[in-house]
Amino acid sequence: MRDFLTADDVDTLPKAKAQAHAPMHSDVIVIGAGPTGLACAIEVQKIGLKVIVLDKGCLVNSLFHYPANMVFFTTPELLEIGDIPFTTAQQKPTREEALEYYRKVSEHYRLDVRQYEWVKTVVGQDGNFSITATDRAGRPHDYHTRKVIVSTGYYDLANELGIPGEELPKVSHYYGEPHPYYDSDVLIVGGKNSAAIAALDLWRHGARVTIVHRESQIHHHVKYWIKPDLENRIKNGEIEAFFSSSVQEIGIDHVVINTPHGPIRLKNDFVLALIGYHPDYDFLRSMGIELSEQQCRPVCDPVSLESNVPGIYVAGVIVAGSRTNEIFIENGRFHGKQIAEDLKRKLRPES
Repeated sequence: MRDFLTADDVDTLPKAKAQAHAPMHSDVIVIGAGPTGLACAIEVQKIGLKVIVLDKGCLVNSLFHYPANMVFFTTPELLEIGDIPFTTAQQKPTREEALEYYRKVSEHYRLDVRQYEWVKTVVGQDGNFSITATDRAGRPHDYHTRKVIVSTGYYDLANELGIPGEELPKVSHYYGEPHPYYDSDVLIVGGKNSAAIAALDLWRHGARVTIVHRESQIHHHVKYWIKPDLENRIKNGEIEAFFSSSVQEIGIDHVVINTPHGPIRLKNDFVLALIGYHPDYDFLRSMGIELSEQQCRPVCDPVSLESNVPGIYVAGVIVAGSRTNEIFIENGRFHGKQIAEDLKRKLRPES
């Protein structure tokens, strides 16, 4: 055993000590530290309740994993939470500006956010829930709370192609930045916004891009300033596109595409399967939350957002089930106020 401290030891002492004495009991625990989860925590804190936020990743983890050069489609005031202004250099904020904004909001409200703690189980009943989360070292942490708000989003679980070769290292369901794909043959599966943005960004940075989309054309929901740009690149032969087509197989150095004219084998270095994402339905069901048969929407009160399990609330995009295009930061950020109103009535009736 060492009888001395290194510089690394000294750096970790305050953090380790803080973690050791961090409270494990709370009035409310929010699962998910995305913009909606943070908004929920702020509103709960405003009515005088103690709240802890748990997330298996970093603060606003989904935004962190957006493409590095991404610009939001919306204006900054529609991303604001906690009545804190979001000022930007341009008309529309960048990913980097959004990350900075949500860090500052979290600091301003002194939110108790426990990053890299993955919630595994939620058991108990209204007023007395037990939550077990594991940290990056696999160590369990046990929490107790009166109420639970689930705001886990959907970006962590990608829709899969379900074809041979999808497990290869060359395949990704996320796009970060163009540099690693320079001078490479890249196949993009999908025809919505994320696929269109990636295709243009890769082409502009020296990749040879091919798009495969099951529909007959680029999706009509693609943003108006992106769609014509991509369509012109395809028309000019700068980006190759196969519509009404699907990927049949992914190989080490090739892909096989099913087209209306039969299968085609293409040379390939990387595949980006940008076909969308879905909420963690199994996690919701594990808590006893019922999901609708067709769209997997959690059963909940439309005003309070309390689920069929008393004391467990849902917030953000998971409220829409598989219809993930219905709820964004712009409207999900108001869920915190709806939930806080109900919590105030139930937990602080004297107010």
